Parts: sequence; C-alpha cells; structure tokens
Amino acid sequence: MDRAIDMTGEQRKNYRIFLWALLVTATAALAALLYYGYWGSIPSTIKIRAGVEQELNFRVPISGEIYRAEEAAQVYAPQQAADGGPQKDTDAADDTRRIHIDFAHTVKVRANEIDTYQMDLRLFGILPYKKVDVEVIQDRLLIPSGIPIGIYVKTEGVLVVGIGEFENGDGEKVSPAKYALQKGDYILKIDGEEVENKKQFVRLVEKSEEENMVLTIRRSGEITEVMVKPECNQNRERKLGIWIRDNAQGIGTLTYRDTNGTFGALGHGINDVDTSALMDLEEGTLYRTEIVGITRGSSGSPGELTGYIEYDTDNVIGEITENTTEGIFGVCSAGMEETSVTEPIPIALKQEVALGPAQIICSVTGEPEFYDVEIIEVNLEHDDINRGIVIQVKDEKLLTLTGGIIQGMSGSPIIQDGRLVGAVTHVLVQDSTKGYGIFIEEMLGH
Repeated sequence: MDRAIDMTGEQRKNYRIFLWALLVTATAALAALLYYGYWGSIPSTIKIRAGVEQELNFRVPISGEIYRAEEAAQVYAPQQAADGGPQKDTDAADDTRRIHIDFAHTVKVRANEIDTYQMDLRLFGILPYKKVDVEVIQDRLLIPSGIPIGIYVKTEGVLVVGIGEFENGDGEKVSPAKYALQKGDYILKIDGEEVENKKQFVRLVEKSEEENMVLTIRRSGEITEVMVKPECNQNRERKLGIWIRDNAQGIGTLTYRDTNGTFGALGHGINDVDTSALMDLEEGTLYRTEIVGITRGSSGSPGELTGYIEYDTDNVIGEITENTTEGIFGVCSAGMEETSVTEPIPIALKQEVALGPAQIICSVTGEPEFYDVEIIEVNLEHDDINRGIVIQVKDEKLLTLTGGIIQGMSGSPIIQDGRLVGAVTHVLVQDSTKGYGIFIEEMLGH
C-alpha cells in the first residue's frame, strides 16, 4: 500500500514537471513567433529627410534608444507632459546623449544636418530586437520616365558560361579547362595581354600553339591566375573547351532621370542568362527603342514586350556606368529631356509607402502613359530588396493590352500621391496581374 502511494506521488511530480515544461515551451514558442512576426515591422535602415519634421508611425510594441553619431538632432518622443500633450525632447548635446523611443506610438523626428544615428531596440522593452541605422539624407526631386530603352552592356574580359569537352585529333574526349576554370569566371588576360572580346580571345588561344597559357581571371570578386594548355580538335583548331560571352542586350524601362543628368533603370541588375550571376560591366549604352509587339501574360506564362533597336550613335540616349542589384545607372545624353511626361516630383521613403491606389508609367502603346495599380503589400525588411513592394494592376486598358505585368516593363516607375515610390521589377508568374517592385530609396542608395 505504501509503495502504491509513493508511485502516485512520483507520477504527480512528473506530471507537474511535464506541465511546467509544456508551459515554458509554449511561452518560448509564442515569444519566438511574436519576435519573428515583428522582425520586418521596422527596417534595418530608416532614412529621413534633413530639415523636415517627419512621423514614424510603425505602431508596434518596440522601444529603445536613439543616439547620435556626430551632429546634434532633434527627436520628438511621445512622452506625455503634465497636461496630457506630447513632451518634446531638447536637442542632443553630445554623442553620449540617448533619447527614448517608443514605436507603440507615433514618433516625430527631425534632424537638421546630413548625419547618421543608431537605435538599439527591444521587443516589449525586454527582448533584444535589432540595431537600426537612421540615415539623414538630402531630399530629392526626380523625373519619372517610363520610356522603353534598348540596353547593351559589354563585360570586362569574357565571361565563362559553360565548361565542355570535344574530340581531339586522336578521337579522344578532352576538356582542357575542366579543372582550371569554372562557370561564372571572367577571363581578363591571357599571358598578360588584356582580353577585350570573344573574337580576340579565340585569336589568342589559337596563337598559343598548344603551349601552357596563364589566364588572369576574376572569380567571386577575387583576381587570381590559372594555367591551361589548349588542345587541337579534329579540325586542328586550338580550343579550351569553354563557352564564353562578352556582351548582353535587351529592352527595359527607364525609371527616372535626376536633375543632375543621371538616370536609373530596371530596378534590378542585368544577370547572365546561363550563370544567373550579376554581370561585371566594362561599358554599357542606352538606346532609343520602339515597341513593335506585345505578348500578353497569363497564369504560368509571363508575357513580354518586343522592341526594335538600332545600335547606332544617333540612337544613343545614355551611358551605363553601373550594373547593380538595385538596377542600372549612368549618365543621360543630351536631348533626353524630350522624353519627360512629368515635372520633377518628390520621392517617397519606405515608411511613407502605403497600401492602396497608385499608378505606374510605361510605354506599351509607344508613348509613356499612367496606368492604375494598387499596392497590396509593403515589405519593409524583405530578404530580396527587389521585392519590397507588391502591386496589382487595376487598369482595364493595361490588362487588355498586356494581361498585367510583363517582361520589358521592369523599371516602370510607381507613383503614389504625387511621389515616386519605386519601380516594377518582376511579374508573379502564376498571376500576371501582380508584380514586385523595389523601393526608390533602395535604387538611390545603390
């Protein structure tokens, strides 16, 4: 009997331990769920305009401290004064001054100088959340474009897009470059001589007379040298057994022109079609292009714009100087002012973009036109910066013409409340009425 009582007590003890463990696990799971649920509520970098009071209205249970890196700034925190009104903090006097921020309420900020600040934030004031950089920037006015552009870019050296094999003079399968080169390598020099294009590369390989060649390559951003010995194929042509590319062409849409004569386009970089890697740019050119055909998009089948481009100097409208994840950028040629459909307009920062009606500008009919869309998602902290915005086409005319977002419309400016919000980047393949966009501040911060 006594033993039976002891066993019951042990069972109760184990049951209590189980319940406590279950409670702790459930609490931890809930905390983790809340933590990751709030992770994207505040971006890792917040930009604000110099000299303008602005509201940060995230409305999340996250608080912390902001402190200045160099210059003084005014930060208005929603502390309550005795009369119930908001209490205004005084200017930060030195870089040890920290000001409390509570994003459960609207926070008003003002910084008079271009500067950088940092916030240390905690969820519910307890759990470490993230460090957030605050960048004070000069306000910008940009000219939205929406015109179609022909794009030509030349790589630095030649890009290796594939490694293969061939039969030598004895009928044996050989692959001279198999263990020396990799898909995605850029071959910059052969035996110290700079490689300018594919034609010259073939000539230099042929000149080698089957001797070892030293190739200077760029691989994953690092410059190195490898040694390769070409072999003759059955036609006595010296080969390395690689496929290479030295340029890319296509069409897209110009997003904006700056008042200083520069431009931004596409909203994403130009990636090699075979390696999917961002192409290293040596030089690039923008050309006028004419839209000559439209393939409508449908579920599972993205459509596209077909353009006609004449690659001659009379049609050059800009020089591409950068190919980045955020788009292509460069300098406008004289005369591009004729393409404008609007005057310069302000930009919208991430936190100012709202769900609801907006417009895009594109030239599917040959001239830039405004088309109605709706912003249905705003992701302030998306892993892919090219997908921070999700839009849905509402304009019946555009839906009839294209079925929604199609290839070639990348770079189409997104306008909301008279401000430039961002640019279209991709179509949702399973629903061509929807597309992704990049915030304009990401393009400007490339």
